[in-house]
Order: sequence, then C-alpha cells, then structure tokens
Amino acid sequence: MDILEEISENLQHGKAKVVKELVQQAVDSGMAPETVLREGLLPGMSVIGEKFKNNEVYVPEVLVAARAMNMGAQVLKPYLEKAGVKAAGRVCIGTVQGDLHDIGKNLVKMMLEGKGLEVIDLGTDVAPETFIQTAIDQNCQIICCSALLTTTMGVMADVVEKAKEAGIRDKVKIMIGGAPVDEAFCEKIGADKYTPDAASAADAAAAFCAEMV
Repeated sequence: MDILEEISENLQHGKAKVVKELVQQAVDSGMAPETVLREGLLPGMSVIGEKFKNNEVYVPEVLVAARAMNMGAQVLKPYLEKAGVKAAGRVCIGTVQGDLHDIGKNLVKMMLEGKGLEVIDLGTDVAPETFIQTAIDQNCQIICCSALLTTTMGVMADVVEKAKEAGIRDKVKIMIGGAPVDEAFCEKIGADKYTPDAASAADAAAAFCAEMV
C-alpha cells in the first residue's frame, strides 16, 4: 500500500496521530503537499462522507475521522501556503439567530473541509447581518445556515432578504439545512439549496464552488 492509501485508510479509522506522522513523512520524502491533500486526506474523508450518507457510519466515527483529517491538514497548512495552493472555495457557516444547536453545523463544517473548502465558522445564534457582512468581507461564495428549531427557521428567510438588500444575492449561494427544514421551505424563501444531511451539503457546496470559479 502506498503512503497516500495509508493516509486515507488511517484517516477513515480516526487514527489522528498516525495520519499526522504519515503526512509529515510524505512531505519529507518530497511529495507535493497538494498531492498529499488531494490524494490522501480528501479521498479518506470522502469515503467517510459517503458511508455517513448511507448510514454505514455514524456521528462518532465522522468526528474522529475529521479530527484525523484536521491533524493532517495542520501539518500541510504551512507547506500549502508556501506553495500558493488555494482552497477550492470559501464558505461561511453558522446556526441562525435564536438557535444554539451546533452538532449539525459542526458536521457540515467538517464535511466541507473534507472537500477542500475553507470554512469560516460563525458559531451559533448568528444574526442575518453577520452572515452577509462575513460573506462580503471574506469573499465567500456560499453562506450555509443551520437551524434545529421551527421557531428560528424564519431567520433563514431574513438572510436571503439581507443578501438581496446588500446586492450580493447573485454572487453568493445560500444553502440551508436542519431538522425542521425541507425542500418546500427552501423554495418558499428563495434559498439556493436544501440538503438533508452533512455529506450531501458538502457535495452541493463543492459543486457550487466549481461552477463559480
């Protein structure tokens, strides 16, 4: 098994320490940091994403795999920056105002990072204006809004409205998700995409960013 396969395998099993060592080894041997990322870390996370979508693994497995992914990515970060490698896109994510739930949001964040996207995490209880200002300041292609309470879903409509008011609606995709949210609600408020789970959200975000290059 070559080192990239080893990185992918160990990441899938959540062996963060091993992943970190293997990534360092790969870079030390002269392998391009981008190759290690795109052919080692990201494919491993993609496998986890697919398995999660198909209910073959669950939240705990995703969390340990993501931790391994992050440890490997931390080793690569300075090398990637030096080589001028840019993320495949930039996303800001948060749980909407009035809602303090973050497990779903955190899962989506990990899956997005697993697709090679840069994620600005705004946390929970995020005001519509904060989503919009961050998207403008950080030049994000996508805003991801999460809600777990039916009482806070309406804030997502405010985010869409504020994006129109700020004149960025045609430049930024707005994705929504969370237990009470569905396709009909997405259409009603004029958001761009609803996804039922974290892995699908990451796939959709990666596709949007590829279109918008």
